[in-house]
Amino acid sequence: MQAAPLKNALMPDDKRPISVVIVSGYSGAGKTVALRALEDVGYFCIDNLPIALIGSFLSTASDAHISGKIGIGVDIREKVFQGDAEKQLADLRKQLAIEIVFLEAEIDVLVRRFKETRRPHPLITTHGGIDLESAIAEEAKQLGTLRDAADTIIDTSSCSPHQLRHLITSRYSREASDRQMNITVVSFGFKYGVPSGLDLLFDVRFLPNPYFVPELKALTGRHRELIDFVMGQEDTTAFLEHVLPLLNFLVPRYIKEGKTYLSIGVGCTGGRHRSPVIAERIVSHLEGSLMFTVNINHRDMETHCS
Repeated sequence: MQAAPLKNALMPDDKRPISVVIVSGYSGAGKTVALRALEDVGYFCIDNLPIALIGSFLSTASDAHISGKIGIGVDIREKVFQGDAEKQLADLRKQLAIEIVFLEAEIDVLVRRFKETRRPHPLITTHGGIDLESAIAEEAKQLGTLRDAADTIIDTSSCSPHQLRHLITSRYSREASDRQMNITVVSFGFKYGVPSGLDLLFDVRFLPNPYFVPELKALTGRHRELIDFVMGQEDTTAFLEHVLPLLNFLVPRYIKEGKTYLSIGVGCTGGRHRSPVIAERIVSHLEGSLMFTVNINHRDMETHCS
């Protein structure tokens, strides 16, 4: 007697197919925080599960009448990224609604986090004689296959644990799951680097810079005086008259194409003045739709001084 196909075995009594989120990424990038956030919005989560065992686990979960939402943490300690891992992932995705979320961060940020927590990197434990930076580089190499397969890549370099938790819960809550896309708008300063994983990028450095206005220099994009200055520019009006209709055109077509996550970057020089104001205007334009949820992250507004 042949076993039932996986996609048929994974139907709870209420006939809803199991939805699976696989969370992976670099050690220190926030996987534990992300899994706990999924638990907070109703996911049944298990950490450090080898890819080869995911199918068996999900079949067991269905038999045990576990909730249709499951989060699985995968990392390098199980050595799952060798051999048939790529094929195993492909086979699973043919039968299940699986989303892979990959968390990463800049090397200097990961080094700082490990030093602050005083916890050893897992590869230092298993590969004696290598330093922290070498361990991080080796991990990135080993995780290349899974990173390439990811549906969503989140750079947590500028995220606190609270911000990452908010990002995950706002995306995977029951309310968010009823919507078809999650949009994140990130304001940033080019002098500190461009965020990774952006789908759209708007450079607003052509707008007059409040940094050179003495009474505005020390303010940020949250202050009314600075907002009025930026929004009062003719070029700001002209820019938004082009960008907002463009988003009206693009977003429904991305949703139609099956895209579930959209990351929009807005950059100025330092990330404190112009880009936060424009990012907020874009968010206010997009908010209120029943088709998607919208989040905002001002990466450099409070962290750096211009």
